[in-house]
Amino acid sequence: MSKLPLLLLLSFVALGVSEAAEKTYRLTVNAGDWDRKDTVVSFSLPAWQSGASVKFLQGEGRTIPLQIDGHGHASFVEPNLKKGNSKTYDELTPANARLSSDAMIQVNREGRVLKISSAGHPILQYQAEPSELPRPNIKPIFRRGGYLHPLYTPSGKIITDDYPTNHLHHHGVWFTWTKTEFEGRGPDFWNMGEGKGTVEFVALDRTWSGPVHGGFQTRHRFVDLTSGQPKPVLNETWDVKIFQRGEQRAYWMFDLTSTQECATAEALKLPNYYYGGLGFRGREEWNGADKTFYLTSDGETDRVKGNTTRGRWCHISGQVDGSRTGIAVLGHPDNFRAPQPMRLHPTEPFFCFAPSQLGDWEIAPGKPYVSRFRFIVRDGPSDAAELDRLWNDFAHPPEVKIEER
Repeated sequence: MSKLPLLLLLSFVALGVSEAAEKTYRLTVNAGDWDRKDTVVSFSLPAWQSGASVKFLQGEGRTIPLQIDGHGHASFVEPNLKKGNSKTYDELTPANARLSSDAMIQVNREGRVLKISSAGHPILQYQAEPSELPRPNIKPIFRRGGYLHPLYTPSGKIITDDYPTNHLHHHGVWFTWTKTEFEGRGPDFWNMGEGKGTVEFVALDRTWSGPVHGGFQTRHRFVDLTSGQPKPVLNETWDVKIFQRGEQRAYWMFDLTSTQECATAEALKLPNYYYGGLGFRGREEWNGADKTFYLTSDGETDRVKGNTTRGRWCHISGQVDGSRTGIAVLGHPDNFRAPQPMRLHPTEPFFCFAPSQLGDWEIAPGKPYVSRFRFIVRDGPSDAAELDRLWNDFAHPPEVKIEER
């Protein structure tokens, strides 16, 4: 297998015939102030004009998959880099042979759902169009799509619930607002049973699979039902990226970026309220004050004391088939009002990052509201030191320097 320069600049003519102007680059990754382990490294390739592809980085005795999207954004997973150290890669090898499916994050659509897996192990599903109601006594008004469920641990255990008996409007991982004001009315997009608002699935724009990450981009619409006829209020885009975690698969990791924009010239006002935003619902067996275990980034394990505190991350867990499993939800420091306040339910397996707890605010026309979250799903109890490390990876990723040689 021949080696190519790290960066190959391509110029295209109309009929697709290309000429290559070769330049050689050196890529250096700096750990910064934190130890790095299985850390996602992302960067933009300079003057890159080719489409999506997979290459292999080579340097310091390692060969690592490099995934490049159609916009020249590249990602790979750095296995191990100690605090204050750097690592250099100076070769790029083309992936001439087709990669094994076991080396890929696979994203496949089956009917109304997307199924994401790695080497045959399920990771999560995205419910696109509204799901079928699981029980005949649920009113049709509660049907919805546009959420993640189920989420699986690496051992295959499901940790989320859908249409739980005591909160039919909870759905795995979802994002919506509760107390709002729009054109003088008060739509509620969270409590769907009141018929004041809803969130609709609009379209699945794209999906992809790859050796570093797979994912999808999808659109939702927040609809006001209080004016006599449905009226769009917000248009939302989800970008979801699921990362490959290597052969050991100690945990699954995925990112969700929500971008919400006003659908009209009217702002959505969000008064002070104790919940609303990104939500997580744990499985039915976790109901009860002593069945769900919380750990916040400040070390709080008392769910009552932790409620309304602000956190960089929160871990939620419970028993599944006799052993502890759980999920950590990490909030990015660039999120509005970060570290955001949290809602920890006193008796149910429910968690929410709720910026409205800190007072009135609004989503205004021409000012997209962007929220970034990372999720860590694993078997076993919480590990605060590990979660701090993973949050630092998310909040302060390694620096990448590209030099022409």
